[in-house]
Amino acid sequence: MRVRKCLAVAVGLLFMVVNISGCGLVDRLRGRTQSQVQVQLPPPETASPQAGAGEIKEGTKTTKIVLYFSDPTGNYLVAEERSIPLVEGIARAAIEELIKGPKPGSQLLPTIPKGTVLKDINIRSDGLCRVDFSKELVKNHSGGSLGESLTVYSIVNTLTQFPTVKEVQFLVDGQYVKTIAGHVDVSTAISRNESLIKKEAR
Repeated sequence: MRVRKCLAVAVGLLFMVVNISGCGLVDRLRGRTQSQVQVQLPPPETASPQAGAGEIKEGTKTTKIVLYFSDPTGNYLVAEERSIPLVEGIARAAIEELIKGPKPGSQLLPTIPKGTVLKDINIRSDGLCRVDFSKELVKNHSGGSLGESLTVYSIVNTLTQFPTVKEVQFLVDGQYVKTIAGHVDVSTAISRNESLIKKEAR
């Protein structure tokens, strides 16, 4: 009886050992090894410089345009050359740059009243460019005949640098206007005027 108990315990222990070692023992006994699992790791992130506001991403095609801002005395327009991304609507892009104002650190002064938004711009085949601004162009203008002239001709001279633009017609909120600040007649199309451009900056 005692021998039977010992034999049963021995068989039980052997059974447990076989179960614990599992197929690995069988595989090892058969000369096979367990294959390793390859863990797929995500590729390392490539650090790339982020372009900040006003900066141009590396590799972007650019073109140079000329913008006209007021000189520090508020008496003349001064040309500022600026590189911007090359886009199809280059006239629209130029006016949007004009609205942004001079480069940071520049001594030049903005000519477009604060809050002004370019609503629309189109160029006809005969060279007439209709440019439509928001009401802030009139509402927020500081006034004065010279200040108004600088505003008008900073826009006109900026647009007429492009060969397809001969004259500029102003609209505000989609409506033709007679004047922006009461001194300069903008009821009809306006041509380029270089008399306001500071001589050494021409």
